[in-house]
Amino acid sequence: MLRQVLSTVAESRRLERLVSTMPVSSSIVARYVAGETPDEAVQASRQLVDADLRVSLDHLGEHTGDRRQAETITQAYVTVVDRLRRAGLTWATEVSVKASAVGQTLGADGEKIAVDNVREICQAARQAKTTVTLDMEDHSTVDSTLSILRTVREDFPETGAVVQAYLYRSESDCHDLAYEGSRVRLCKGAYSEPESVAYRRHADVDRAYVRCLKILLAGPGYPMVATHDRRLVEIAGALATRYGRTAGTYEYQMLYGMRPAEQRRLASMGETVRVYVPYGSQWYPYLMRRLAERPANLGLFLRSLVTRS
Repeated sequence: MLRQVLSTVAESRRLERLVSTMPVSSSIVARYVAGETPDEAVQASRQLVDADLRVSLDHLGEHTGDRRQAETITQAYVTVVDRLRRAGLTWATEVSVKASAVGQTLGADGEKIAVDNVREICQAARQAKTTVTLDMEDHSTVDSTLSILRTVREDFPETGAVVQAYLYRSESDCHDLAYEGSRVRLCKGAYSEPESVAYRRHADVDRAYVRCLKILLAGPGYPMVATHDRRLVEIAGALATRYGRTAGTYEYQMLYGMRPAEQRRLASMGETVRVYVPYGSQWYPYLMRRLAERPANLGLFLRSLVTRS
């Protein structure tokens, strides 16, 4: 119930105005968000890479309202990719892009606009010798996002996909995506979805995650195991062994600020561990979803609101 409330709060414009007066450097925000500028994103990436971790940068923003804004976000990605190239970090750092941030929802031409913009980012990434992963959003966008992915992969087959295990459809999507060269991030899912399309009980989501994980690890693609759940991390390791997976043929992914000790532990064991690092001024919806995933952080968040100055 608390998770559903927090997910709903993520859409509250009134609370967003209140919370957004907090500086991005405040303790609760800085824990999950690397900063607002490309320079801060690159700095955070360097610190993680120096700790033997990989990175996926996300320029925060979604549901773009007009074409100019979509182009602005596209250029922000092109810029940060170039900054990463100049910093010598693209061998270990990629970018994650939300289709809705680059035009997907802009009417009848939205998908085409998003395809063109994602292609531009992918071209910049390829020139810099890195990759792009196309993020997944709420269930109403899945078909459109997968359509955009298929089109983009015609020219940039290295583009990563994302599957959210809590959706009923996700096992089928995993079967479709588990082919040679296909990079697929498997996460539980962070949006508040109706029971008609998604599992709601934690145990059901976990079981769905394992079923999807088996499909991806048994296939010839490159699974990206995105979870902070200790038990699922152990299951993923056991399944990787069962299916003859060697280090470098799959990776773990965790969020910036979530279980950093576990990230380092896995990396010290020779596992590839990638940290999803968000940055930018539009951090409110992202932060609310992180709190929804870890309601224990709610007290810290509320104290930050009361004591901000």
